[in-house]
Amino acid sequence: MDKLHIEGGTRLDGEIRISGAKNATLPILAGTLLANGPVTVGNVPHLHDITTTVELLGRMGVSVTVDEKMRIEVDTSTIKNLYAPYELVKTMRASILVLGPLLGRFGEADVSLPGGCAIGLRPVNIHVDGLRAMGADIVVENGYIKARCERLKGASLDLDAVTVTGTENLMMAAVLAEGETIINNAACEPEVVDLAAFLNHLGADVQGAGTARIVINGVDSLTGGEYDVLPDRIEAGTYLVAGAITRGRVRVKDVNPEHLTAVLSKLTEAGAQIDVQDDSIELTMHGRPRAVDVSTAPYPMFPTDMQAQFTALNSVAKGRGVISETVFENRFMHVLEMQRMGANITLDGHQAISEGVEQLTAAPVMATDLRASASLVLAGLVAKGRTEISRIYHIDRGYECIEEKLHQLGAVIKRVPD
Repeated sequence: MDKLHIEGGTRLDGEIRISGAKNATLPILAGTLLANGPVTVGNVPHLHDITTTVELLGRMGVSVTVDEKMRIEVDTSTIKNLYAPYELVKTMRASILVLGPLLGRFGEADVSLPGGCAIGLRPVNIHVDGLRAMGADIVVENGYIKARCERLKGASLDLDAVTVTGTENLMMAAVLAEGETIINNAACEPEVVDLAAFLNHLGADVQGAGTARIVINGVDSLTGGEYDVLPDRIEAGTYLVAGAITRGRVRVKDVNPEHLTAVLSKLTEAGAQIDVQDDSIELTMHGRPRAVDVSTAPYPMFPTDMQAQFTALNSVAKGRGVISETVFENRFMHVLEMQRMGANITLDGHQAISEGVEQLTAAPVMATDLRASASLVLAGLVAKGRTEISRIYHIDRGYECIEEKLHQLGAVIKRVPD
């Protein structure tokens, strides 16, 4: 198991290319199960979660080919079983996304209840209730969701809560259903929009993605095709915060700035100078950043996946900042590690209250989830001395070559074996 060693104190300066979005790639790869012909997915990041999904498809008998540019070709004509085993699903919650496509196309799916990051309870009842409303017979036994149907039928689905994976799973299930399906209280994230665009590219009829009301008119089949995944807005936001926390200049290329409006607003409030072009964002921070108040909420509001990074920024910013986490109930575990580095942060229920200190000090710290890992890297960039971050397999789930990209920006960082 590898560790990251970071020598803090270097001002970052440079530019990097942003990878494709993991949170768009995973549902799109699941969506390839709906297609009759071969599908090629491009702009795929080289991440552990992608490897897990490819392995999951392979376990089903699907033919998957990955080229040197991480373009993935999926051919479902060889599929042998409609089963997602616990040993794979437990490592990645997004594995549940095969449930809707398998049931929608083949009328059968046995999918393990998911595991994944330890950031709180994320129940799958919304997925199950929606599929039942569309005519599926579902039982949950021995840790597996076992679903059967003749052909799903369109229905009006009022989701109890805004859920990205729930929206995506039900949208994919509805694509081959008989009649019209309406998803109310749908998630509006760009990754949902990207999935809808992918499905439509293959012949689906999905309207309204990006709003709270998605309408899907079922079709008989989907064809093959090629599709490139959108850029990763969370990766882009993380590197922009890296520029801000080190009082540096960072330009991120191959991004969609519209997807980062809430994050850019808070960075501007923190004192950063932001220059936005069509497909790039440049941040320059002159002097110490100012602390900001942040409250997470579903898109287009401030993303929960950027909360930990702004907690790190506030830890060395001027003044008092309050981070309110409203999406997940157990997403402040990084705070305890930052306190070991000298951060003055108090936890009060769903809030992390920071009084910024002039400088953090290096310490051995341990990552607890994907975005917590990123926040500890950011803290290490400004801590005095060498910070050692263990359990970085979390970060490899969501950041492609993070040490190489930070090295491009001037950071003193290296991966070492444990």
